[in-house]
Amino acid sequence: MFKKILIANRGEIACRVAATANRMAIKTVAVYSDADADAKHVSVCDEAVYIGSQGSSAPKDSYLRWQAIIEAAKATGAEAIHPGYGFLSENEAFAQACADNALVFIGPPPSAIKAMGLKAESKQLMEKAGVPLVPGYHGADQSPELLKREADRIGYPVLIKASAGGGGKGMRAVDKAEDFDAALASCKREAISSFGNDNVLVEKYAQRPRHIEIQVFGDTHGNYVHLFERDCSVQRRHQKVLEEAPAPGLSDAMRQQMGQAAVAAARAVNYVGAGTVEFIVEQLSDGSMKFYFMEMNTRLQVEHPVTEAITGLDLVEWQLLVASGQKLPLAQDELRIDGHAIEARICAESPDNNFLPATGTLHVYAKPHAASFERGAVRIDDGVRQGDAISPFYDSMVAKLIVHGKTRQEALARLDAALAQTHIVGLQTNVQFLRYVVQSESFANAHLDTALIPREEAVLFKQERIGLPMAVACAVAQTLLTEKALETNDPFSRRDGWQSHGVALRRFEFEFHGERHPAALTYLHDGALHLAAGGVAGVLTFSSAADAINVQFAGQRITVITYKNNDVTHIFSAQGATQIIAIDLLAHAGVAQIEGGRLTAPMPGKVVSFAVKPGDKVSKGQALAVMEAMKMEHTIAAPVDGVVEELLYAPGDQVAEGAELLKLGA
Repeated sequence: MFKKILIANRGEIACRVAATANRMAIKTVAVYSDADADAKHVSVCDEAVYIGSQGSSAPKDSYLRWQAIIEAAKATGAEAIHPGYGFLSENEAFAQACADNALVFIGPPPSAIKAMGLKAESKQLMEKAGVPLVPGYHGADQSPELLKREADRIGYPVLIKASAGGGGKGMRAVDKAEDFDAALASCKREAISSFGNDNVLVEKYAQRPRHIEIQVFGDTHGNYVHLFERDCSVQRRHQKVLEEAPAPGLSDAMRQQMGQAAVAAARAVNYVGAGTVEFIVEQLSDGSMKFYFMEMNTRLQVEHPVTEAITGLDLVEWQLLVASGQKLPLAQDELRIDGHAIEARICAESPDNNFLPATGTLHVYAKPHAASFERGAVRIDDGVRQGDAISPFYDSMVAKLIVHGKTRQEALARLDAALAQTHIVGLQTNVQFLRYVVQSESFANAHLDTALIPREEAVLFKQERIGLPMAVACAVAQTLLTEKALETNDPFSRRDGWQSHGVALRRFEFEFHGERHPAALTYLHDGALHLAAGGVAGVLTFSSAADAINVQFAGQRITVITYKNNDVTHIFSAQGATQIIAIDLLAHAGVAQIEGGRLTAPMPGKVVSFAVKPGDKVSKGQALAVMEAMKMEHTIAAPVDGVVEELLYAPGDQVAEGAELLKLGA
């Protein structure tokens, strides 16, 4: 077994590998960029080596510099390199460089990466092996004209996919022929940026498809197993949101067929280590299902914890054992499924704004209370701590929340409860969106396909479960409790509104979902409080209990945990979460309205292209520019009709969040 390994990755996977290695008495070496100098994965490893360059934290100047990683391993005496997932995990040249430098690559051999790493070539290999494929074009001719003709031949809708891709990068669904050219250009730009290869394939976009994948493992002694399946159908931007194992509604016969096909695929390339064979499963009108090979990811996947939960295994431990030359710990007939597991990817993003990635500091990062659940029922995998910043350089994922139950219903209940206890303040996240998905009819009843999110749009986006009156009541209660804590024996420090006669009236103003609302609090002579807010009036009562506040107002009762961040009160409850802003009228007096005619960057990133030039007339909603941030492209659209007056940046320029990109005139 290895004495020391280097982890050529960052974030939660680096922390995950370090935890398993530590349990196995293996020392670990972290690598880091400028942005990650104080990151969690650096602190949990035994050693750390800087691999940045040119003062840049971009992947190409840090975690993709495999020569620097090789040198770091040699300098620290590491015997092996774990690539994690993403970055260099499916890089054939890196795996070969490890071998050339007498380092063990904890993953498949370069030949397997080459055979399965490119989607087009792997499909050709599977076609020869008789594995069913989705109709499509997987050829070497990459001329836009030919690709367009092939798409027309296949019939719309089609899916364009980066041949070297993964994680939803370089992928676009195209519904009609006139949109194909623009989608192809965008895919190629994103693919060359993320993978250094802009080749694509074009496939028929299956209707009501499910995304089901099989975890496989092979060793150097010719042994292979599959560790059952995961359903990864709930996706946005072709990236997974929720994953679960086993796949609901999958028959034992189909599970066996898919498992055998996945093992056959691994055998075909002499696969070693952990891999995932992904299938598109078509749901036919008669209730039957057909599966088609989609791709093989030659690495450990983000969603591997759900497989660990239902099998009771540590897949990273298996990786280390196999890479050290040992046999697989178990044979196929020794593997069993125990219960049901679901994983939710907690990301820094705004679901209500087309899932635009977010950056910021984790001022509050509160995790589910372990004491609230059975031992082993809830697990958090993360690479961040409270106070850390989410930068624009890497993936937007903050953490993975994994739950396990005896049944799917029990797992669903535990996931919702755990999400309700996950409190993040400082940047936008998808935590509440995940709760809405879990509570949606489609997900709750396992009516799964990759269109679940748009199908359930009405109950997933722009939701408000607490409401203005109760949000005001909670903010007022939190303010009064804070003031009470500041009181001393000095009677002049009292802030309870007491006066010798009559009643005292206190006025508030709040901003809630972009609109201002007044509120009035009356201190009655008997000590009671009367609140009027949001068109509702009544007695306000509240009490504090541990970290929570019990609030009762206008016939409603709620228990909340609140956090104050400047003027913003963040409110979390079992019903949902919201935030409300207290307006200091004196502090905000005279503040001018935001100047119109401006278009600003929604987050830090790089300008990819402009679709307009000075003098062009544009319509509201028209695409004006494309930015790249967090490894994804984002289109900037015109907020109003107007005329382009000036472009303030050029393609390739890096811009800060809030930077004005161009000027629009009337």
